Parts: sequence; C-alpha cells; structure tokens
Amino acid sequence: MTQGVAQPLKIKVPLSREDVQRLKAGDIVHLTGAVLTGRDAAHKRMYDLLEKGEPLPVDLKGQVIYYVGPAPAKPGQVMNSAGPTTSSRMDKYSPRLIEEGLTGMIGKGYRSDAVVEAMKKHGCVYFAAVGGAAALIAKSIKKSEVLVWEDLGTEAVRRMEVENFPAIVIIDTEGNDLYKIGREKYGKPG
Repeated sequence: MTQGVAQPLKIKVPLSREDVQRLKAGDIVHLTGAVLTGRDAAHKRMYDLLEKGEPLPVDLKGQVIYYVGPAPAKPGQVMNSAGPTTSSRMDKYSPRLIEEGLTGMIGKGYRSDAVVEAMKKHGCVYFAAVGGAAALIAKSIKKSEVLVWEDLGTEAVRRMEVENFPAIVIIDTEGNDLYKIGREKYGKPG
C-alpha cells in the first residue's frame, strides 16, 4: 500500500496564536489572507528604528513576512514573479522582529540558532516557499500595495493579499527543523 500525499492545511494569515502552535515541521500549508513583504534593506531599517527606541511604521504582531523582491507586474498581472529570497540574509535582524510579535516568516534555506531560539521563545514559525517556482507563486498573489519605504523599490514593505499560497513549515515553535530531520532520517551528514 502506498501513502498518499498529505492535503495542505488551509491557514488564514495573519496567524492566530492557535495556528502558530499547531503547525509542525513538515506540514504543507496553503496560506490565505494578508502577508507583509520585506528583504534586507527593509529589515535593516526596522531593526535600526527599534534599536533607537522608535516605533515601527507597521505593526508586526501576528504578521507573516515573505522575504521577496517581487518583479514588476506586466499588464493585467498583480505580480510577475515572486520567488523567495535566501532567509539567512535576514538572520541578523529576525530575532528582534520576532520579539515585536512577528509570528511567521517565508523564505528559503537555513536559519541561524539565534533565530530558532527566538522562534521558540516567542512563538513563530518558518515556512519555505519553493525556489524556482516564482511565476507559480505569483498566481496566488491577488493584490499588492506598498506600505512604507517606496524608495527601496522591490525591497519596500508591501502588504500582499494571497490565496492558497503554497508553503511548507520548515521550523516550528518547538524548534523542530525539517532540514535537520531529513538529514537524520536519511543518514546524510549536515
């Protein structure tokens, strides 16, 4: 008998505390609702504001941020291409943003121990979007608007409305890491 493919969990974003806690490493999800976007430059600006004791221009409580620099839309499209950015580029800033209430991050690749510890302490999950599927991912984006820092171009903080955005939970609130689990399961050294 063969195992079937698990049906994706339908998850509303922003994330409720209950959803954050119930998600486990390896869960396949379809996210629907509003997510924020931001990459290196936006993360640095947010981090710098917090370090100066200044408020952020966007409320991060319960929010999911997608590490993406979307390609400009062609006529008739909301977004042309929206593939994930390597998440480790945000690792310096992420623990501080998680402290501010960020409950989810979407990107690709590994996360540092400091990020994982902040996720466990404050209740945050890390999702992976499939690299190389940027055009397909863009089809799940129904609306996009710049919230702040338009001067950053594609790195501006945006609010995107998504429907059935495909992702996989890589690291859950207990620190379980699908990348490590996979290496252990198949005997591959890390």
